[in-house]
Amino acid sequence: MANNILNVGGFRIVKRLGTGARSTIYIAVDEQDNREVALKRVIYEKPEDTRIFEQVETEYKVAKKIDHPYVRKCYKLQKIRSMLKVKELLLSMEYFDSTTLEQCPSLSLLDVMLVFRMVAGGLQAMHQHGFVHCDMKPNNILMNKSGSIKIIDLGQSCHIGTTKQRIQGTPDYIAPEQVHRKPLGPKTDIFNLGATMYWALTGRNIPTLIPKKDAVGLQQPRECCSPNRIRKQIPQALSDIVMDCIQEDPAKRPAGMNELITRLDVMIHNLLGDKLKGKNAAKST
Repeated sequence: MANNILNVGGFRIVKRLGTGARSTIYIAVDEQDNREVALKRVIYEKPEDTRIFEQVETEYKVAKKIDHPYVRKCYKLQKIRSMLKVKELLLSMEYFDSTTLEQCPSLSLLDVMLVFRMVAGGLQAMHQHGFVHCDMKPNNILMNKSGSIKIIDLGQSCHIGTTKQRIQGTPDYIAPEQVHRKPLGPKTDIFNLGATMYWALTGRNIPTLIPKKDAVGLQQPRECCSPNRIRKQIPQALSDIVMDCIQEDPAKRPAGMNELITRLDVMIHNLLGDKLKGKNAAKST
């Protein structure tokens, strides 16, 4: 398989990173400029694979318009044809040595806030360019050993104001307007991000409009405790931020990512101030 990619795409495969729906991700070297990249290879096998191809093309087109340190860049999209039909896609992307947020070891409260402050900044950049991510979740946030992050998988992204013909999103993080197929906007990302923050702080998922079923197939009730009722060490102000983000009515959520960033900045400043006071008090004794 690696030789086929090398012969057709001009990439030297270093190793395979993982697999997904009809796709394989490799670490590779682009032989044209000798740049190390993450290479996504997607193979057309069934008619329903057309949707996967569409998402790869969307990811490429949107990422090319965003230049932000917290949004993964895409470099090239190559279409490989057979009998005049596109049978493979090769998407070369920025390689970021990291793990997903879901795979990360436990983080401190400050680290969690810093991570989501960065994510909010990346999403704000997307909104400024007129796009909504639409699938923010722990697996779409990469984090490296130094604590930096990348937002990935822009395949479900769309222009602000888009109404999608079918439900798209991840059930544990999906916003009500995605389920009801209403126009999507920055507040959709706010909900998705709030649901992701809830998971990071509590280890639980919020109930959404695509409810889970219990062992006997009955739908579980939609109840959502605030994070600081589940983990008492979570500050009330941070718990309030999360609960505001996951309001069912978009009008009741923060006005935009700028508001969310400002509130997180205040929380981070206060927490750092408390730590500094604690250190100074320890020194004085």
